[in-house]
Amino acid sequence: MKLVAVDLGGTHARFAIAELHRDRRPSLSEPRKYRTADFTGLAEAWSAYARDEGIPLPHAASIAIAAPVEGELIRFTNNDWVIRPATLAHELGVGRLHLCNDFAAMAAAVGVLQPDELGYLGGPEGALPGEGVTTVIGPGTGLGVAQLIHRYGRSIVIATEGGHIDFAALDGFEEKLLARLRERHRRVSAERIVSGPGLAEIRSTLALIGQQPIVPMDDAAVWAAATEGRDRISAEALDRFVMAFGAVAGDLALAHGANAVVITGGLANRIETRLRGPLFHDRFRAKGRYEARMAGFPIRLARHPDPGLLGAAAAFQEDQSR
Repeated sequence: MKLVAVDLGGTHARFAIAELHRDRRPSLSEPRKYRTADFTGLAEAWSAYARDEGIPLPHAASIAIAAPVEGELIRFTNNDWVIRPATLAHELGVGRLHLCNDFAAMAAAVGVLQPDELGYLGGPEGALPGEGVTTVIGPGTGLGVAQLIHRYGRSIVIATEGGHIDFAALDGFEEKLLARLRERHRRVSAERIVSGPGLAEIRSTLALIGQQPIVPMDDAAVWAAATEGRDRISAEALDRFVMAFGAVAGDLALAHGANAVVITGGLANRIETRLRGPLFHDRFRAKGRYEARMAGFPIRLARHPDPGLLGAAAAFQEDQSR
C-alpha cells in the first residue's frame, strides 16, 4: 500500500510517498520541502506537491502536525495555517486519512529506527531498553516532546506539549534572560529558550549584559554564526542553549518516568558534538537526589534525515494494524 506522508512544521511542510510493508518499516520516496509562509494552507501546498511529482497521488495520507491534534480546528503555534479535520480528506481528495501530532510521529519513527541510526550521546552504551518509557525531544521552530512506551512487546506513542512547561532559571544569567523575556511575555515556556528562535534571545541577552551592540540577525544567521564559530557571542549563546536544553531534557525525562532519551531534529544533528559534552550532560544529570539515576539514562541522537515523514508513515501503519 502507498500513501502520502506529510510532516507539517512551523516553518516547512515536507511531503513524500510512503510504501508500507508487512515485514519491515515503511520506505519513503525522495522528500520535497515547501515553506509554509509561501502557501495559504495545506491544500495549496498539497496541490504544489502533486504538480511537482507529476503523477497521481495515492488516495491515502498520514499527516504529522506541529500542534495538538484535537477539536474542530487545529491551529499551529508557529504559523498561520488552520486545519479542519472533518473536511480535510475531501479537500485533499483522499479516502483514508490519519492525523497525528508531529512529535508523536517523531516518537513513532524512533520506534522503528535501526541501531546505527541512533548515535551515541551519553549514558550506558548498547541498545535502548526493551521495556519502559523513552522521552523523545527535539528543538526546532518550537520544542517538540513525546513519549515512546515499550510494554508487552508493543510500542505506544503518547503526544505531549512538554515544550510548554515553565522555564526554570538555574543561574544568574538565566534569571536575567527570564526577566528580559517576561517583559514581552506573560509566561515564559521552555521553548522560548530551547528552540531555534531561542538562540537569538540568548545571544541578545548576552550582548545586553556585556554592554555590546545587539547586531540584528535572523535565526538562521545566528545558528550559522554559532555553529561555524564566526561570531564569539553567538558561539557563547549556543553553549548557553545547550546547557538549558540539558536541564529541560532531564526535567522531562524525570516527569515521564523515562529510562532513556532520544533527541531528534535537524538542529540537534548540527550540534551533535556539543550534545556529547559536559555542558549538556552536567545539566541533564543535576537533579539532586536523582543524579545517579540520571547518569544511568542512555541518551541517543536520531540520525534519520526525515524522521517526521518516516514517523507519519509508521503511525499510519500502526493505526491500521489495530
